Amino acid sequence: MSYVAWFKELNENSLGVAGGKGTNLGIMFNLGLPVPEGFVITAQTYKKFIEDMGIDGRIAKQLEGLDIEETEKLQRVAKQIQDLIMGTEVPEDIKEDIIDNYEALGAEKGHAQGLVESNEVFVAVRSSATAEDLPEASFAGQQATFLNVKGKEDIVKAVRACWASLFTARAIYYREKNNFQHMKVFIAVVVQRMVDSEKSGVMFTINPATNQGDELVIEAVYGLGEMIVSGEVSPDFYSVDKKTRGIKKIEVKKQEIGMYRNEQGENEKKKIARELQERQILNEKEIKELARFGLKIEEHYKKPQDIEWAIEKGEIYIVQARAVTTFKPVTEETEVEEKEEVSVKTEDDEEVSEEPKEEVKGKSEGEGEILVKGETASSGVYSGKVRIINDISELGKIEKGEVMVTKMTTPDMVPAMQKAGAIVTDEGGMTCHAAIVSREMGTPCIVGTEVATKVLKDESTVTVNATQGIVYSGEIECKIPEKKMVSVISGGERLITGTEIKVIMDLPDMAERAAATGADGVGLVRIEIMIANGGVHPAEYIRQDKDENYVTLLKEGIGKIAKAFAHKPVWVRCSDLRTDEYRNLQGGDQEPKETDPMIGWHAIRRLLDEPRILKAEFKAIKELHEEGLDNVGVMLPFVIRVDEVRKAKEIMREMGLEPCRDIDFGVMVETPASCWIMEELCHEGISFVSFGTNDLTQLTLGIDRNNGRIAKLFDEMHPAVLGEIAKVIKTCKKYNVKTSICGQAGSRPVMAEFLVHQGVDSISANADAVTEIREVVARTEKKLLLDAAKEQISQDFDEEEGEEEEFELQ
Repeated sequence: MSYVAWFKELNENSLGVAGGKGTNLGIMFNLGLPVPEGFVITAQTYKKFIEDMGIDGRIAKQLEGLDIEETEKLQRVAKQIQDLIMGTEVPEDIKEDIIDNYEALGAEKGHAQGLVESNEVFVAVRSSATAEDLPEASFAGQQATFLNVKGKEDIVKAVRACWASLFTARAIYYREKNNFQHMKVFIAVVVQRMVDSEKSGVMFTINPATNQGDELVIEAVYGLGEMIVSGEVSPDFYSVDKKTRGIKKIEVKKQEIGMYRNEQGENEKKKIARELQERQILNEKEIKELARFGLKIEEHYKKPQDIEWAIEKGEIYIVQARAVTTFKPVTEETEVEEKEEVSVKTEDDEEVSEEPKEEVKGKSEGEGEILVKGETASSGVYSGKVRIINDISELGKIEKGEVMVTKMTTPDMVPAMQKAGAIVTDEGGMTCHAAIVSREMGTPCIVGTEVATKVLKDESTVTVNATQGIVYSGEIECKIPEKKMVSVISGGERLITGTEIKVIMDLPDMAERAAATGADGVGLVRIEIMIANGGVHPAEYIRQDKDENYVTLLKEGIGKIAKAFAHKPVWVRCSDLRTDEYRNLQGGDQEPKETDPMIGWHAIRRLLDEPRILKAEFKAIKELHEEGLDNVGVMLPFVIRVDEVRKAKEIMREMGLEPCRDIDFGVMVETPASCWIMEELCHEGISFVSFGTNDLTQLTLGIDRNNGRIAKLFDEMHPAVLGEIAKVIKTCKKYNVKTSICGQAGSRPVMAEFLVHQGVDSISANADAVTEIREVVARTEKKLLLDAAKEQISQDFDEEEGEEEEFELQ
């Protein structure tokens, strides 16, 4: 039998032979696209290898009866199978065929360049899995890739390592979850000449940021594209009109370093020549040529494409292309879409259906009088009457559909906020209370205007264009690009990520809507809004000996969320009521006055001082467990000492729950103190930690996150904050404690990429950001190959100890 198929021999019917990646490269090669030369070691070759060497039965036996939810056992079995494959000699006839074709690839390249002295070239060796009964099934991002491989022996080693990567813990888990039979999934291996990139980047045949289908975008860096993935440089940005092929936009970014391959096949960073650092990387001809290739690929596949490209000695090469899974074109029938017609609502509930476009119809934005500007907290457009709220005593003034204008919202304003058609505040930034709640409710919101309560007039009609952060006088009709929560289960392939993507929940009535995103659970349930809706301060329940009323209130709210996310983890944060926030609740007037409530008597320190409140919260969760909702876990807020955790665990035991055994029991990482005592906290015994990046950033940087004047200085990506997060994740991995993030930073793609780099277990985002974050995580995981088992394989080819993310063979 032939063990190898060259790209020129592959077509749409080759999935069972070459897997998805190999077939895709073959199709593009035969379309006449500039795909670097290569061949595929067929899936049938792998099958013959395991059968002829007699290891197929041994593999099947180890997988028999494996409980994939037992993480340690799963990892152990995965490593044993990989070691078995790596320790099995490749039959001589297969080895010779691989080497002969590798040398032919080198000869072809050498002939093209007029070289004859060596047939050895640098190649990429990539896995391309396929299922025997379902060749169209996707296994993207689960198996290994090795770059800059050179030499006969190393090629054979790399191929065997790709075969072994079919049994990483993640790949085994995925197949079990999707009911694929392990021994009917095979793996092809792509061997492709490496491009020695002088320039490289990515191209999308839609604009993924705005979801515009009529625009193609390109990002470019000097050297290898890994610099885009790592975020170490900001790429040049170019957009092209797909109809006219004209260049619409060019953004040139300063680039001081690039990554290049050296003579030994290692990637190394080099300083970019000063005269090139601020020069446009791609010229007009290259931009248009790339766009031509991109449109040709999209035309063939009939789907928007995510394309990797590189330029070597002036020649453009297409390295890889895959469908963009998150694009949802506008159709009347589709309920789940990313870009849709925007309904500009009025108080009379009339809707003006508009095409998504950045302009104002009728009265243009130039004609509409701008009253105030601020920062977009939750996008959308709404027209209605203004209602000024000077303090919480005026909350009763709000009528349904009015525009709520206030200095800053607080948690006890939520019932009134739920009535509002839009919200505008004087103060606050992207992580303030108004921003967080409005995003969950899907209510247009502008924060940080500084003067809205002074400039806007009670009962006047305004149009809040929150997408652009502008409030206009009167009622005008706006056309804007609008995003809606997208279910990753509907209308497309379900993205599988090693990192779980969860949501943040405050409002039980929004639980079904949030669950429709396909999120993997709830990483943070804040019970304070349930408390506010109940109208009574927790301390007042205790003073009146009505503990059970408090238990009932919490059970109702948490239970609604737990049911919507059945069989998925729902982590509830114990109450964290600052003394200045809930004074309008019954009993709230008895709260003490503090000079700085943000760092005062609240969270776990107060709950231990008033343990009946904590007992009631634990009891509510225990009763939910007894009713079958055992997916509910609990976490302690604002921890700074180990004994706080120890005492809380004692109280939980009194209520009949054993922490970490009967229930997921974790702590919030919101203070620098908790970062520095993480090892001691792990020793005490916790199931998980969750980063509350809003408070962690505020306390680390010394910045009031509600102060609009310094909002620009509030940065979760500050090196000090990132250093704390990295330290905690590293420590928790050592003790098998799960790590998560539930602060607003989890909704930022740049933070998501950083967290995947660090190996976080889950990321919680706002419901409207779940799909985007899942896509970011999926792409990052594929790029970085973070699967621990893959790293173990790659280390067999890496002489430098301690490099955990390097997949080049030395």
